[in-house]
Amino acid sequence: MNGWADPAPRAVDGRAPDVFSTAGTVPMRQFSDRDAVDFAIVGTGCGGGVLAAKLAEAGFSVVAFDAGPFWRPLADFASDEREQDKLYWLDPRISAGDDPVEFGQNNSGRAVGGSTVHFQMVALRFRPEWFASRSRLGYGVDWPVDWRTMWRYYDEVERACAISGPVNYPWGPKRHYPYRAHEVNAAGQVLARGAEALGVPWAPTPLATVSAPRGKSPPCVYRGMCKIGCSTNAKQSVLITFIPRALDAGAEIRDLAMVGRIETEDGRATGVEYHRDGQWRFQRARNVVCAGYSIETPRLLLNSASGAHPHGLANSSGNVGRYLMVHLNDAVWGVMEDEIRWYKVPPSMACCEHWNYIDDKDFDGGYSFMSQGPLPTDFARMLVTNEGVFGDELHRQMALYNRMAGLKMVGETMPQADNRVTLADEHDDLGLPRAHVTYSCCDNDRRMRRHARDFMARMLAAAGGSELLETGSTAHLMGGCRMGNDPETSVTDSDGRTWDIPNLWVCDGSLMPTAGGVNPSMTIMANAARIADRITALAGRGEAERAHG
Repeated sequence: MNGWADPAPRAVDGRAPDVFSTAGTVPMRQFSDRDAVDFAIVGTGCGGGVLAAKLAEAGFSVVAFDAGPFWRPLADFASDEREQDKLYWLDPRISAGDDPVEFGQNNSGRAVGGSTVHFQMVALRFRPEWFASRSRLGYGVDWPVDWRTMWRYYDEVERACAISGPVNYPWGPKRHYPYRAHEVNAAGQVLARGAEALGVPWAPTPLATVSAPRGKSPPCVYRGMCKIGCSTNAKQSVLITFIPRALDAGAEIRDLAMVGRIETEDGRATGVEYHRDGQWRFQRARNVVCAGYSIETPRLLLNSASGAHPHGLANSSGNVGRYLMVHLNDAVWGVMEDEIRWYKVPPSMACCEHWNYIDDKDFDGGYSFMSQGPLPTDFARMLVTNEGVFGDELHRQMALYNRMAGLKMVGETMPQADNRVTLADEHDDLGLPRAHVTYSCCDNDRRMRRHARDFMARMLAAAGGSELLETGSTAHLMGGCRMGNDPETSVTDSDGRTWDIPNLWVCDGSLMPTAGGVNPSMTIMANAARIADRITALAGRGEAERAHG
């Protein structure tokens, strides 16, 4: 369990928290459990939050559930790393395999708005060829969606999140960011010097924090606490963008509501069983959407097994939970001659996608890397866990904190069937089986890691870094319920509708067939925006609940 007490549910009695105030509320439509709403959405992050807003705006009745609290950033977020652990999903999961995945701040969120409440706001797009990586590049699997379609939805969600980015981005097709790029800090300038020394492009990182006033959001004041939650609302998280839209359009958001099972009857989903305020309840629904991300969505589907679905829902192919992917998140750190004070401003102010767009290398896939600005406790923890540094040596290295700079990769791992989520024998406090996660890197992943560490070390040295130090980790989650064109090798079709149950959908990062070499939030959001439009179009033709075939 988390080490703090959750607040009581705040979205109650027809009111929801006003995220732009310290204590206010806004009106919220409220449905009865007995109402068969059009959509019960499980999760309110990049997938569920976007979907809830767009479906409600299209006129559907929507109830969106989240296991976490409904925060008001102006009142609830502190400039304290340990206090803000309340934003992460820290309930125990069983992690196994040759390379067990660490869970927490690096890959999960437990709050209305999901992990966007504490993400680092990096807003990058997939390389177009990655949507056809098997056909075009010879590895992985093709997405069932054309890159041009996704490109239009990237435009949509970047406008919705008021992304601040450069006028000329060096890689991929032309794009137009709605807000100007932020000035690059000293840590980002280290990356720039290294890139120019090695002859590769670099760019100010497109970020989901505003560089000028936007509505009730002030421009970013560069506090540097972005990774533990923005207390000024400059960060354009789902919590302050799509959730208010969903409420305005008539959706209900149920916070601190943990969905444990999806019920089915005669081959159709009938609603969700959820725990809130100390009791289990049942919400009827015409459609159910799983949007709990790559661990909780497979866990929910597997835990909803019944006599008609003995191996879990949507799992006749045996693919639920499989092809889980992470991003390699290794880093190289160095001591600079001058003060850097890297904790100022957002953590990743400069980026390099050179190795995402170069195919002549000894591994498949790609990686980007960015300048870094870890907070003190985070950096000390990394030194202890990665390097085993204690005592006087830890004190010495932390004394160099203000002169440190770092580069950290986001590296694409390969989809492997045996990297998967299953149910453990152990149960949580609600009696639900915990997730059991098995993960092992393949040879291609290891070659990429070696390449990235070597290149980042050369770049940091070229920029003037000394006493170089390497650390290894992973970040983000993708896959687990991948979409595709073949019911034998995927869980859903291109619309996120499960092949087995026509009114059961998936809309989150678990749909991703490949991981790409960039942070996944914009891709998940763009895909959710696309799926919302597809559902609306299908409903307009009377096909929203039609069985496949």
